[in-house]
Amino acid sequence: MPMEALSAYADRPFAFVMRYLRRRAIPHVVILLAVLGAVGFSVSTDYALKGVVDALSKGPSSGLVWSALAVLIAFIAIDNMLWRVASLVGAFTFVGVTGDIRRDLFRHLTGHSPTYFADRQPGTLASRITATSNAIFTVENMFVFNVMPPCVAAFGSIAYIATVNLAMAGILAGVFLAVVVLMFKMAAAGKPLHHDFASKAAGVDGEMVDLVGNMSLVRAFSGFSREYKRFENTVGTEMRARRSSLLYLEKLRIVHAVLTVLAIFGLLYWAIIMWEAGQATNGQVVLVCTLGIRILAATRDLAVALVDATQHTARLSEALHTLLQPHDLVDHPEAKDLAGHGARIEFEHVAFSYPDGRTVFADFDLAIEPGQRVGLVGRSGGGKSTLFSLIQRFYDLEAGKILINGQDVALVTQQSLREAITVVPQDVSMFHRSLRENIRYGRPDATDDEVWKAAEAARCTDFIKELPDGFDTMIGDRGLKLSGGQRQRIAIARAILKDSPILLLDEATSALDAESEEAIRVALANLMKGRTVIAIAHRLSTLKDFDRIVVLDGGRIVQDGSPERLTHVEGFYRELIRKESMSHALAAA
Repeated sequence: MPMEALSAYADRPFAFVMRYLRRRAIPHVVILLAVLGAVGFSVSTDYALKGVVDALSKGPSSGLVWSALAVLIAFIAIDNMLWRVASLVGAFTFVGVTGDIRRDLFRHLTGHSPTYFADRQPGTLASRITATSNAIFTVENMFVFNVMPPCVAAFGSIAYIATVNLAMAGILAGVFLAVVVLMFKMAAAGKPLHHDFASKAAGVDGEMVDLVGNMSLVRAFSGFSREYKRFENTVGTEMRARRSSLLYLEKLRIVHAVLTVLAIFGLLYWAIIMWEAGQATNGQVVLVCTLGIRILAATRDLAVALVDATQHTARLSEALHTLLQPHDLVDHPEAKDLAGHGARIEFEHVAFSYPDGRTVFADFDLAIEPGQRVGLVGRSGGGKSTLFSLIQRFYDLEAGKILINGQDVALVTQQSLREAITVVPQDVSMFHRSLRENIRYGRPDATDDEVWKAAEAARCTDFIKELPDGFDTMIGDRGLKLSGGQRQRIAIARAILKDSPILLLDEATSALDAESEEAIRVALANLMKGRTVIAIAHRLSTLKDFDRIVVLDGGRIVQDGSPERLTHVEGFYRELIRKESMSHALAAA
């Protein structure tokens, strides 16, 4: 089933769980049969105990004691063996289900658009994947080992009691069903409290991840006391929600305890009256008492399991509702891979607004020839970054088309589109992995020699040699063990290695000092050969050798021409040159 189909389960947690149970149907059937058999023999143990008591009542001369005892021991042994079978198979099966779920949820999560991630905390999303798999693992275990056994045991016990007194069995069945229905209704009434707790718990996780991820910012602005107070408030809200949930559950348990005590008293009284009247043997009294207590204890076990399952189900429902939202961007049903060796890019009558209603482009046109190097400049909010996002199809257009080699990007597979594009961003993203893995990320099959050549071309080898483990050095969360300039050089090495026909540079030299910038400019010049390049830059020195400058303002092209021509034309680009010259003169003074 395609990942997009998972969104159909956003508000159907039980159907979602069944999807994964069906994948491992045979081991689940084995587990169910083993548990049913174990419970059957467990209940029959009480009946076998009746046989032992009756044999003892007849005295040693009957010769029935040892055979009755053998039956009792056999039932106990088989009961225990079947439980072990269920547990061993469950250890593999239930864990396998959690792995299937986490893999599918992670794949679905990564298919969301940038808008989805912009509106949510990463830590909250990650915690919900873990919470979902854990909740399903717990509910599965709970159903197999805590919910189903008392239900089966209760009905089996009632069947055995019917051999003593049909009226007693009927009344016990009615009491059992009434208590179970009452527990279900009370548990369902508390569901909003459990949902509220699930939401607040996920919020705490997201708050912690957000805080840890921005620790340098907190430290720089001496914000620890403020963050402690904020986190205390967040945790306090979660604790109040959890307390309300638990208190409601305790109320449910108290109601059940009172009903159970009253029912057990009535049952024992009835059994003794029958014995006094000679209507029941000693063994039957023992059978009725043990099975009656088992039935009423089953309602307690069921209630406790139901309460816990309700909490976990609430957490599961809340997580699925968040994670399984439909994808904003999906491949067209007839999408094909991007073809062609060149990289002509065309914007034709493009209209685009962000989801918040902010309009960026209206009837926008731009054509970039294969191998052309185009610099984008303009005031903030002019549409430069949006243009980059639209080329990569991070959003769909309201109108118009974007063509690469004559193919509409909305009609090609997203995988092939992004394989054709390499981005060197201003804010470099890196994994907490080795340098080698980070450079190789754009081309996982690259050899160590190719990785070295890419690093050398990006002028990385000088500082890599000084690191304790060279290419195998772990660079920390988001590459924090490296300087800003080093991270950008690693990003350029990654781009060189990927070797895509389209190159997008977003302030690729902004974090470099003058010496490093000059070295990287040489590397970029080699990287840009034969490729279609679009660069956003505020340092005009980055664009001096470009073929063309496009000035954007308010989503419109206000200037378009070679750097040399625009230098002599009054406008934004010339004003930018004048400001940069003044800045250099002041710095030199």
